[in-house]
Amino acid sequence: MESIVMIKGNVQFQITLDPGVWIFDDRKVDLTTYFTEEAATIDEIEEYTKATSKHWEREIREGAIHPPTLKTEKIYEKQKVLNGTFGIPLKPFLENAVIFEDATTVNFVTKEGNISLSIEEALNVVLGFSINGKPLKEDGPIHIYYGDGSNYSNPIKNVKEIVVV
Repeated sequence: MESIVMIKGNVQFQITLDPGVWIFDDRKVDLTTYFTEEAATIDEIEEYTKATSKHWEREIREGAIHPPTLKTEKIYEKQKVLNGTFGIPLKPFLENAVIFEDATTVNFVTKEGNISLSIEEALNVVLGFSINGKPLKEDGPIHIYYGDGSNYSNPIKNVKEIVVV
């Protein structure tokens, strides 16, 4: 149970976070580039349409049999997942927990003590869960990165639970 983190406190629903399954989540972000790239708002429908169009065009040009380049791309993506450094935004989890209106802060409970952020700051937090393809077992299960990346080289570690106050 050490790899489980709870979101609790001044919320309608307590949420159990299991960082071990986030590697399969489409919301994961590559932490090596996340804070250095310009933040671009992504229109999911537009992205889906582009991906579908690209796939359809490829099928028309090359047929339904996948060429060696597609196999190579799949191998590359698999290697990227196995060796990558990833995080996931906290915002969707806080939204699913339904924070009560009178809540003002989010406390990240660590072995060393509590770190408090305002609700607005916490909504921009990224939860790191993997470094070089390995889960954060020794100082995890998650690391806290501020939304602006200002603590990228020194994230908040040993987070045991998230309490909305």
